[in-house]
Amino acid sequence: MEKARTVPDSYPLTLNTLLLGCNQKTSREPLMELDEAQILTAIETLQALQLVREVSGARVRRFEHNAQRGLGVPEQSAVLLGVMMLRGAQTAAELRLNCERWYRFADISSVEGFLEEMQDRSEEKGGPLVVKLARAPGAREQRWAHLLCGPVDATQTGQPGTDRSGGAGLSQETQARIERLESDVTLLRATVEQLCSELGLSPPGQSQ
Repeated sequence: MEKARTVPDSYPLTLNTLLLGCNQKTSREPLMELDEAQILTAIETLQALQLVREVSGARVRRFEHNAQRGLGVPEQSAVLLGVMMLRGAQTAAELRLNCERWYRFADISSVEGFLEEMQDRSEEKGGPLVVKLARAPGAREQRWAHLLCGPVDATQTGQPGTDRSGGAGLSQETQARIERLESDVTLLRATVEQLCSELGLSPPGQSQ
């Protein structure tokens, strides 16, 4: 969902670029260390739920998400869910800021409107997709968490975890620059894969 918006030239994604995106170390909570077998298992599960589909006609297997249609939500809601899946529980203000590269919300009240709509989603449509967490001690705003991985205890404070990526203390400008560099690397790797495929060569790091 992220790469479709941030690196559209390399989208849909190959298995290798999916691996890089899943194991990215910036702007992620929680951090993951997945291997190809785990990603393929996840893809099969998501395909069964009609949330991911394989692109036909490509020489290398490529995959694209179908989250918005599969979940039956508007684009704005899909964007909010995607950012919460990547970065964990966040306030409406944090979500608006972190969604900038995906979708520009007019104001915080617009973000809150879509969040409340997902929280009040009827059981006929599949039930709530997000929950508003209890306010953390000393915090001015409550955080929101997604429910795509199952129920969440709404009494937890939703305080952000320690930045295990080593990014603590980095400015937003520096973090944004790192994200752009990682996106550029993903695009370059995808381009090399495509060229190797067209020339009948194995991508770097793979046996001939």
